[in-house]
Amino acid sequence: MIDMEAVLRSAIGGAVGVANAHKPRIRSRTLTIPSFFSGWVTTEAAGLFLARRVVHAALAARRGGYSTAQGRVALALDAVTVAGLVSLIQQGRRTDEEFEAALAPLLGAETLAARPSSVRKGAVVPLFTGSSKTRRIRNVGYVDDARWRNTLDVYEPKDGPVDVAGAARPAILQVHGGGWILGDKTQQGIPLLNHMVQNGWVGFNTNYRLAPKAKFPEQLIDCKRAVAWIRRNADELGVDPNFIAVTGGSAGGYLTAMLALTANDPEFQPGFEDEDTSVQAAVPFYGVYDIADANNAMVKGFVDFLSQVVVGSKYAEDADRWHRYSPVHRVHADAPPMMIIHGTPDTLVPVEQARPFAEAMSKTSDHAVVYAELAGANHAFDIFPSPRSVRTTEYVERFLTGVHDGNIK
Repeated sequence: MIDMEAVLRSAIGGAVGVANAHKPRIRSRTLTIPSFFSGWVTTEAAGLFLARRVVHAALAARRGGYSTAQGRVALALDAVTVAGLVSLIQQGRRTDEEFEAALAPLLGAETLAARPSSVRKGAVVPLFTGSSKTRRIRNVGYVDDARWRNTLDVYEPKDGPVDVAGAARPAILQVHGGGWILGDKTQQGIPLLNHMVQNGWVGFNTNYRLAPKAKFPEQLIDCKRAVAWIRRNADELGVDPNFIAVTGGSAGGYLTAMLALTANDPEFQPGFEDEDTSVQAAVPFYGVYDIADANNAMVKGFVDFLSQVVVGSKYAEDADRWHRYSPVHRVHADAPPMMIIHGTPDTLVPVEQARPFAEAMSKTSDHAVVYAELAGANHAFDIFPSPRSVRTTEYVERFLTGVHDGNIK
């Protein structure tokens, strides 16, 4: 399993360190990496911690560890800990209510209830290792002479890329996060891709070039090349070229939103301006939607990090470019249906990044905009197979299937 602490510490903590070294403007938030990790792990792996705590208490009781005055204090603390963990688990289970409130106006309660719940009913291990019903084709180049950063993995049913009726399947492209400076296609989105494949889709998990070597908009250009490659090879892949959805978290959420909002924009398609890079649905997770951070929501040094490492220019001197690279400034009426997912207590990309974007989308887009704000969900909450993450996976499938079937427009 990947070391997500190393990934996020490098992407966020390292980024902040680089920026602070150059005396950034003061921001309204600071970031304590250890507190994020402790809260993140405890919240999403509460079931595992609960099992461990119960076993510990049972062994302590068997040994008579709670018989003394000090032991009774320890018992009280253990009881409080168990109650807290149970509360976290229950909060994760209430994700059903949060998604149903967001989706029921579009799909109806009966349609939502009729969709399969295969993830939460299945075993935990396949969420990380891959479903027994899924075949992964690794390291397929989506550009000529592709190196590692320009490859993707294909996820398809083991019975082949075309279903028994002979109909091409809709496609979903997963874009990894990592602060635009690291990350890999083998680290994120796999549970969702496995679930989508089991429900009649073909999945793709893509790499892209990273900063600081590749500055904006190279990452977006690469993702558009991946979309164009999927559409160009649709017949061979068993994919419906008329339906490609995109999803991703954090930096991948940013790129997901940009893909959805910049279809066929020649600025981001150098050398392949005539290819269709539109997507028909988008699901960004805990994304950055305003890289200039007008609401001062991000951690101290965020804008300076972007200017030095990722964008390659200062906002004060290049505001128009920064706006062109920000999803909140790219909102338009013809945006595809979008489900925006963000946790209320997100400490790395605060929810104040998502709320203005979701509001702008809702007011402007002629198509469906679903905003699911999840209480208790921290950044990268979907890394663990927790009650919250498996439910989220299922509701993403319900949204995307609703769009594909024409029930959400």
